[in-house]
Amino acid sequence: MIPSGFTGDHPEVTLSDHMRAYVRRVKGGEMGSLPALLAFLVLGILFASLNKYFITKLNFANLFNQAGELTVLASALVFLIILTEIDLSAGVTGGVGMAALTILMKDHHWSLAPALIVAFGVGLLTGFIIGTLVSRLGVPAFVVSLGFFLGFQGLQLVMLGDGGTFRLENHLLLSIMSTNLTATAGWIFLFLVVAIFVLMTYWDRSRRSKAEVPNPPLLFAGVKLVALVIIGGITVWVLNQNRSLSVKRILGVPKVIPIVLAMLFVGTFVLDRTRFGRHLYAVGGNPEAARRAGINVARIRISGFMICSTLAVFSGILHASRVGTVESSAGSRIVLSGVGAAVVGGVSLYGGRGRLSNAAIGALVIAMIDNGLGLLGLPGGINFLVTGGVLVLAASVDALARRRNSTVKR
Repeated sequence: MIPSGFTGDHPEVTLSDHMRAYVRRVKGGEMGSLPALLAFLVLGILFASLNKYFITKLNFANLFNQAGELTVLASALVFLIILTEIDLSAGVTGGVGMAALTILMKDHHWSLAPALIVAFGVGLLTGFIIGTLVSRLGVPAFVVSLGFFLGFQGLQLVMLGDGGTFRLENHLLLSIMSTNLTATAGWIFLFLVVAIFVLMTYWDRSRRSKAEVPNPPLLFAGVKLVALVIIGGITVWVLNQNRSLSVKRILGVPKVIPIVLAMLFVGTFVLDRTRFGRHLYAVGGNPEAARRAGINVARIRISGFMICSTLAVFSGILHASRVGTVESSAGSRIVLSGVGAAVVGGVSLYGGRGRLSNAAIGALVIAMIDNGLGLLGLPGGINFLVTGGVLVLAASVDALARRRNSTVKR
């Protein structure tokens, strides 16, 4: 019997079949980023009603800048959380990488390119060492990464001095967080995003058709395209308005947005459309089954740690660009927020399920909490309480979803 919508060279399920399948997944506990999106909407309405400055052009741009660094770090941790692993040292790894870059450029007069290679090399080497200890020797990732977390804080103090703070002087690095695209460049960027979406949708549908796998309804892809155009168009239009409170005009899409979106695209491509990505999900879902299928589980785990540590250095670059300095305490607090952003966004702590888009949405939620509570003038302790409560709630939802999913399968 041919499934509904399966037609020769172009198999396709109907829209009603697709929606029923989605409802079944939600009822079975696979909610993805839906709770985070609802939280984003509720928090936005709440903060907008409590403070008139929350919905302003200036704060709109600030929210993206605040979320950029956290999005990258949360995305880095996704590669490990999928494997049911964790790296508590990811934040300070980025700090050590930036300390190395700063010393090489300031004291030894290196140019930016080789200094960046060394900084990212620090991340790669750190991930390789942690991954080897975890996968080859069986040392728990929590213990190994905690050791690196403590040790790298000391290494930063040795490299930069006790309480040392170095001003970031490279214009190119500073411009990531402090400059914007021109109005025209912002619209060109949106056009490129839409074009890439269309091409990737066509490619995915072609691959599924060749494999005689039913495609999602074309109407569904059209709805997503329209939503992308509308949301993207409104975002670019708002950011292209002058948001300065002084004489100097400030307008345009912040440069950090296309940079972070490019990282998300590459990472999502790796996870969704490569053999390595499929192996990563397989190891996270069932390591023993993956091993029996011929997957080198240890190599996958080591690669996950290396990717996480390398992206952590990228996050450190964004942090230094935002604050304008490289300090000896860099990265010591943000890693927990990164884990929180990934979990809040819908990445399962039980492994085998999660996407980088989940991390991005979770990072926006965490950044919105920080931004909104800051505008309300509440003490910093309230921020920790609210963020911690949201994390516990998200983890509880994940646990309940997993239990319900197991019950449904039985």
